[in-house]
Amino acid sequence: MNRRQFIATGGSLAAAAQLSAGSNERIENDRQTAIDLLKPSRRDLDYGLRLHREALVFDAYGFSPRAALDGDAVRELMEEGASEMELQDQREDMAMTRPATIEKEREEFVRAWNAAGMTCIFQNCGEESSDPLRLIKRLARFTYLTDHLRGVLRRAVTPDDVERARADGLGCLYFTGNGVPLTQQWNSVEDELRYVRIFFQLGIRMMHVTYNRRNRLGDGCAETANGGLSDFGRTAIAEMNKVGVIVDVAHSGWRTSLESARASGRPIVASHTSCAAIHPHIRSKPDEVIRAIADSEGYIGICCIPRFLRRTGDIRALLDHIDYAVGKFGADHVAIGTDVAYRSQYTEEEAQKIPRRGPSRTRFAALWPEDDFTTEPAMTRSLAWTNWPMFTVGMVQRGHSDNAIRKILGGNVLRVARAALG
Repeated sequence: MNRRQFIATGGSLAAAAQLSAGSNERIENDRQTAIDLLKPSRRDLDYGLRLHREALVFDAYGFSPRAALDGDAVRELMEEGASEMELQDQREDMAMTRPATIEKEREEFVRAWNAAGMTCIFQNCGEESSDPLRLIKRLARFTYLTDHLRGVLRRAVTPDDVERARADGLGCLYFTGNGVPLTQQWNSVEDELRYVRIFFQLGIRMMHVTYNRRNRLGDGCAETANGGLSDFGRTAIAEMNKVGVIVDVAHSGWRTSLESARASGRPIVASHTSCAAIHPHIRSKPDEVIRAIADSEGYIGICCIPRFLRRTGDIRALLDHIDYAVGKFGADHVAIGTDVAYRSQYTEEEAQKIPRRGPSRTRFAALWPEDDFTTEPAMTRSLAWTNWPMFTVGMVQRGHSDNAIRKILGGNVLRVARAALG
C-alpha cells in the first residue's frame, strides 16, 4: 500500500474519518475527535481533504510511525539485569526499526503514513547531545529503516529526492541530527567542527544549536540566564551555512535564537515551536525572534504539543498559532513541525508484558518548568500525527488561500531545504 492508495471518501462527517484503505479504530477515533471539534461544513471538509491529497506534505520536524516493543524480549533483558542504558537502547531500536522486520508493524507504519497523507518527515535522527557516538545511533536506525522498507519509504538527501518520492507514490525521510556533533577535544575550532561535514555526508540536513540546557554554542530555552550565542556558536553556524546544514533554534533560548538568526547567512528555522504572543512558554518564540527568523527567509514550525499551544490545547489551538504567525509574518514563514509520532495499536498490549520500574530522577537535559496544565485525552487525539488532513481542513475553514496552505503543508520546508544546499 502506498500514497496512491490514499483515497477520498464521501458520505457523512462521520464517514469522512475513513481516509485510507486500511485504517484502524485508533486512527478513526482520533479523526472523529478532530471533526467533532472543528465541525467543518461539508464543503470545507471535502475541499480540505482534496487539497491535502494534492499537496506535498512535509513535516518540519517529527517522527515516523513507531512500532510496539517486543514486551517479552524487554522483560527477559530486565530479568538478566540489563542496565538502564541497555534497556533504553533496546526500546529505541525496537520502536524505530521493527516496521522493517515485523509484518504487522510494517502494516501499521503504512496505515499511519497513508492516513496522514504524508510525503516526507524531517526525521529526528539524533539525541539531545553533541556526542557523535550518541548522535549516530538513531541515524543508523533510520538508515536501516529506509534501507529495508523499499517500495514504501526512501531516504531523501536532496529536495529533488522528496519530489521524486512523491511522484513515485512513496514516502521519504529527510534527516535532522538534533545536536551539532563535537568531539569535546578542543584542539582547535576547526577540529571541533569537522564532524558537521561528516554527518552531512551521512545524510543529516538540520542541526539544533542547543537543546534545553546551555552548551558550547549558546543557551538553551530552559536556561534562566538567557545568555545568547557564544563566539563558538557563531563559528558553528558559519560552518553549517558553508556545509549545507539548516540551523534549527527550536530548543534554543530567545536571545540565542535571535542572535543565531542574525548571524546566519542562510535561512534558519525553529522547526517545532509555538508563538509566545499566544502563550509564553520556554519552547515558544516571541515576535522579535520570529521576525528575525522570517527576515532570514526561514520559518517556524508550529508543533502539536498541547502544553506549548495552550488556549484550548487541541487542534483549534494549533490553528490559532498558524493564524497568528501567518497574519503577523506571512505564509512564507510558517510550517507545521508536529514533534509527535503515531504509536502502533499494539503498544499497550506489549507494554503490559514489561515489569514496572521504580521512580527515576529527571534526566539532566529535560529541565521543564512546573505548571498546573493538564493534557486531556481529546487534546492529543485531535492533534494526532495521523490527523494531518484535518489540519488542512482547519486551515480551509480559517480562510487561508490554497497557495498559503500548500506552503504551510510543505512548500516552505522544501524551499528552505533548497536554500541550505545553495
